Amino acid sequence: MMEESNLHPIVKLAKETVEMFVRDKETPRPVNLTPEMKERSGVFVSIHKHGELRGCIGTFEPTQPNVAQEIIRNAVASASRDYRFFPDPGPVSEDELPELTYKVDILTTPKPVRDESELDPRKYGVLVVYGPKKGILLPDLPGVDSVAQQIEIARSKAGISLDEPAQLFKFEVRRFE
Repeated sequence: MMEESNLHPIVKLAKETVEMFVRDKETPRPVNLTPEMKERSGVFVSIHKHGELRGCIGTFEPTQPNVAQEIIRNAVASASRDYRFFPDPGPVSEDELPELTYKVDILTTPKPVRDESELDPRKYGVLVVYGPKKGILLPDLPGVDSVAQQIEIARSKAGISLDEPAQLFKFEVRRFE
């Protein structure tokens, strides 16, 4: 596990947010924002425990005034509201905090794609949209090796069946670990 002093400020903010929220039900008020934190963008916060996903929630477009506030919002949601971890083990507990690592992905604006040939699961994330349903999958994830697999997972997350004519969008990320 990386020493906190070596963490990028973006990752440090996610870590501090989760720890403060789990311990005190409060969130930090960031000061000394890095240039990236002042931007507006969609952000995903991923929490891992012993290399396994423990929570991951994000936004594909900005919902907050800046990236710092987007990180705080999504870090809290990742630790407390990722439905994949309910009912067991439930929200992140204080006992787990020393075992957790964090990744923060800052997304570019999703761009429509004409067909799957424009996608690459290592380089681009994918957003699948059908009516009000939206499924998203980040790029360069372990075990996701093909465009078809990436789209299938994103469709599944949104409850979009294979016979529904969904729109595809691609985006890139700046990943901080």
